[in-house]
This record gives sequence, C-alpha cells and structure tokens, in this order.
Amino acid sequence: MESSDPKSRPIESQTRLNSLIDPEILVGLAVVPILIGMVGVRAIVDGLQELGSLSEEIFRGDRLPVLDVSNSQPPEGSLRQTQNN
Repeated sequence: MESSDPKSRPIESQTRLNSLIDPEILVGLAVVPILIGMVGVRAIVDGLQELGSLSEEIFRGDRLPVLDVSNSQPPEGSLRQTQNN
C-alpha cells in the first residue's frame, strides 16, 4: 500500500529533481554569469577611471590658451576709463 501522506510527496519530488540535475552541472552553469558580471564590473570601473582622468585634464587647464601678460604700462585709453568710473 502506498502512503497518502502529503508530507512525503515533496521529499520524493525533491529527490527526483536532485537525481535528474547533477550539482556539478548547476555549479558550472552558475559560474558563467558570475564571470560575465565580474568582467562587466571591471569594464565599468575602467571606463569611469578614464572618464575621471579626462575630466581632470579639462579642469586642470592644460588646454587653455596661454595669456600674454606683460609688465608694461596699460594703454592710455584704458587708464582714463578706470579713472572716470
């Protein structure tokens, strides 16, 4: 006689499922997404570091034009404008 105990049915189905799928296969299938995620995170980190370096170059002012600042007297017209204001 078969037992009609509902508690034994989930255990039986679980053991059948475990016998159908080998745990080594499950581990092998789980490794691929993890490796892809690690490579993706590494690419994102490298991209953000490159973006940070580029923005640092912009704000540092390397690409700004060099201004010609001389110690000579300003033109006469500019001196009069400052005195009138």
